Amino acid sequence: MRTTGVRFAARSESRTSQWSLLSMSVSPFSEFAQSLTEESAFTVLALARQLQAAGKDIVELEIGDSPFDTPAAAKAAGLQAIADNVSHYCPSLGLPEFRAAAAAMVRDEFQIPATAENIATGPGAKVFEQFFCETFLNPGDGVLVFSPHFPTYPPNIERRGARMVVRPLSQEHAFRPQLRDIEDFLQHDPSPRAIFLNSPHNPTGGVTTEADCRAIRDLIIDTDVMVFSDEPYCHMAWQSPHFSIASLPGMLDRCVAAYTFSKSYSMSGWRLGFGVSSPQIVRMMGLMLNSSVSCTPPMVQLAGTAALQHDSGERDEAMSKFRRKVDLLTERLNAIEGVRALEPAGTFYVFPDVSQLCTRLNITSHGLALYLLQAADDHFGVACLGGECFGEAGQGHIRFSCAEPDERLEQAMAFFATAITRTDRLSAFLSDFPQYRQ
Repeated sequence: MRTTGVRFAARSESRTSQWSLLSMSVSPFSEFAQSLTEESAFTVLALARQLQAAGKDIVELEIGDSPFDTPAAAKAAGLQAIADNVSHYCPSLGLPEFRAAAAAMVRDEFQIPATAENIATGPGAKVFEQFFCETFLNPGDGVLVFSPHFPTYPPNIERRGARMVVRPLSQEHAFRPQLRDIEDFLQHDPSPRAIFLNSPHNPTGGVTTEADCRAIRDLIIDTDVMVFSDEPYCHMAWQSPHFSIASLPGMLDRCVAAYTFSKSYSMSGWRLGFGVSSPQIVRMMGLMLNSSVSCTPPMVQLAGTAALQHDSGERDEAMSKFRRKVDLLTERLNAIEGVRALEPAGTFYVFPDVSQLCTRLNITSHGLALYLLQAADDHFGVACLGGECFGEAGQGHIRFSCAEPDERLEQAMAFFATAITRTDRLSAFLSDFPQYRQ
């Protein structure tokens, strides 16, 4: 197949690069460094771009990025800040006006009792995973993670020598965390220290409800267990308004809630986010910001301030478009034999169960995803992610992003339905890549 050579070239180049690094005459890398892998969405993105460069038409449903433009007020404020030479250091915790605007947003929209002192500014939301772990975890501590899970959780936990305790999410329970798993963790783990919550949830689209949050709060409020509440998709809760566990009494002392401008405001490349917690915890994260990134670029913060103050209408219009895309993709997936998609309660992902289809085709779910990208057609492909990219609990599922125009989503789903009937191409793909046989 014409596309296979690109895959082999990419794999060969990667191995050569790794070998040259490992064979350098320097001290060996740490065990932690050697355990790191790239987030799967970016690996598949790189492969999709290679295929595109070779002339193949790819519908990109692998990456969690918004297809919409940054809102107008944010762009104007960023440009004005550059023109005004707002390009020097600022306080590590962030500009006072940005912190105040962020606090106002979570206070007004999510009822979190925050002021500027409750806000730490960072380059996106991911850094707060690391800062949370560095603030609270010691070697041997247990961290409850519900899986499928975001791929950067394990390295941030392992960096501290802590233990990731995995409990599965299931389509049967709408991908909501089960209280019995939390109770078991609290009662039987030798050193329970933290819980990672992600709602709306990537990759499944599940939502931890207000009732869930209240029950979790009641279980942990009198313990030493802390919560990392990962909330990048806070404006993509489709069935009911977003609810944050940080809004509950006493929880600002027991959690760090993380937010980003990447999804709601289509500002992924600006790299802007913030964490919400108690003033004492925020000051500790300020020390970590100071010792790692110094500060988040002030012109970016001014763009974010403008987005928070002036762009909510443009934001909400984009969210409505995402909602329609999610509905469209769910409907089209459920029309394909062997695919069962739950309507997402949030996010711009659909996470269908393809286990029946994979059994019939004798292929793993990530193998199926790569087949759709590389081998089902010489001139056209669909980039998506196998559920295994999000931990073992994701096996038998595929994650599709909705971040493409509606006509491209329609095109991708029609291709999916056709591709699984091309048994000769599927057999050739599995012959080339037997590791994806089920």
